[in-house]
Amino acid sequence: MEIIKLHYPNDEALSNIEPSAAALGFFDGLHLGHIDVIDKMKEIAKKRGLKKAVMTFDPHPSVVLDPKKQRTTYLTPFDIKMKKLEELDIDYVFVINFSSAFAGLDKDYFVKEYIIGSKIKEVIAGFDYTYGKKGSGTVFDLKQYDEFNTTEVSKHEQGDAKVSTTRIREYLDNHQLDEANKALGRAYDIEGIVVQGEKRGRTIGFPTANIEPNYRYFMPAKGSYAVTMTIENDDTLYKGVASVGVKPTFHENARLTTEVYIFDFSRDIYGENVTVHWHHFVRGEEKFDGIEPLIEAIDSDAKIARRMLEDK
Repeated sequence: MEIIKLHYPNDEALSNIEPSAAALGFFDGLHLGHIDVIDKMKEIAKKRGLKKAVMTFDPHPSVVLDPKKQRTTYLTPFDIKMKKLEELDIDYVFVINFSSAFAGLDKDYFVKEYIIGSKIKEVIAGFDYTYGKKGSGTVFDLKQYDEFNTTEVSKHEQGDAKVSTTRIREYLDNHQLDEANKALGRAYDIEGIVVQGEKRGRTIGFPTANIEPNYRYFMPAKGSYAVTMTIENDDTLYKGVASVGVKPTFHENARLTTEVYIFDFSRDIYGENVTVHWHHFVRGEEKFDGIEPLIEAIDSDAKIARRMLEDK
């Protein structure tokens, strides 16, 4: 997969790339709605003998357009998104730097400079895709160009709601992990490195791996979760219970941490790169009146999580 970074003004030499069909969007999370768009692109590319491409942006447009609601944490941070796109057998990823200058571009200029200029012959976009200054361009506008064809993909619904990155973030923020995973089409996952923690867990019979995320992920809400975990260069899928929170039993104003108690595991894995897959919510974070109630709660969490993960 070739990653082609574009800026404004667009001075990237694109003479060596081949014509493509391109899926347009930000694609944070690569959820089922995004996969619909990408699958349609791949179908059209195969039919027309074109390269398979994705055109996206970095950073999220809200960083430039909406300082009060700017999105600086992601379901799939940039490097992870690139990795997942490569797994989807994409040939080209056009990454446009979303700057203040770019945000002010006329919609027609964007099309001519970035879509036509990138040798895109088939455009595939979701029904609500917008582009150009203040989002003035729509899929209807894209359909007016003769230099390429445009295919509109309808919304992917879950129940009576549209699957969207915003909704998935809301699910994660409200302990609705099962709903988030249904919308993603997979268990939410976070990559990180195992770092030294307070080592309190081993003193109470529950040694944990303290996970420092490698990127600015949108974290699930504070609480306990049934998870699986993989360790780099190790094919084993480990099961466990994860805690996200500030350890209120011991601290007043601690930073958010993620710890995983791995079942039936005794190795030291400091410095290892791991991926945590979040499967089910167990309970919200609580402040306990002493060590004994905390031990009982963790033991209960572990038993619940084992049952939840029986089919993994």
